Amino acid sequence: MGLRSIVFIVLFILVAAFAALNWGAFTATTTLSLGFGAVQAPLGLVMLAFSAAVALVFFAFAIYVQTAALLESRKQMKELQVQRELAEKAESSRITQLQQSLEAGFNRLAGLLEAYKAELTAHMDSLEQTQAQHITETGNGLSAAIGELDERLTSHRGT
Repeated sequence: MGLRSIVFIVLFILVAAFAALNWGAFTATTTLSLGFGAVQAPLGLVMLAFSAAVALVFFAFAIYVQTAALLESRKQMKELQVQRELAEKAESSRITQLQQSLEAGFNRLAGLLEAYKAELTAHMDSLEQTQAQHITETGNGLSAAIGELDERLTSHRGT
């Protein structure tokens, strides 16, 4: 129970105790003027009934305000749920779009990598062929030089 409820209960008990202690004064009949006429009635009971009626009106108003606030809150919660679902769908589509974009970028990079790899392999094959040709030419040149030196040595020994 909230503090407000406890305060109202305590006030109600105090008013009831005051009315019980002063019941004789509450029920004493007096002449009451209504502006257009006069009546004989107990002033205390009339004021007590009037106070109870005002309290009931305020209580009904409080219930009305609280019910309206609850209905408005429920309406806002539904709207928030719809907005949350829209945001989740939008986020999901953005994530899907980002994923597709990343996949396209990776595929493009993979294609470029394959092209560079093929180009590098072709260049290395060309370098290997050139190197093999140079080795063969160097070997042939060395063989010719050794053969020539061998001939000179042979001719030089023979003379």
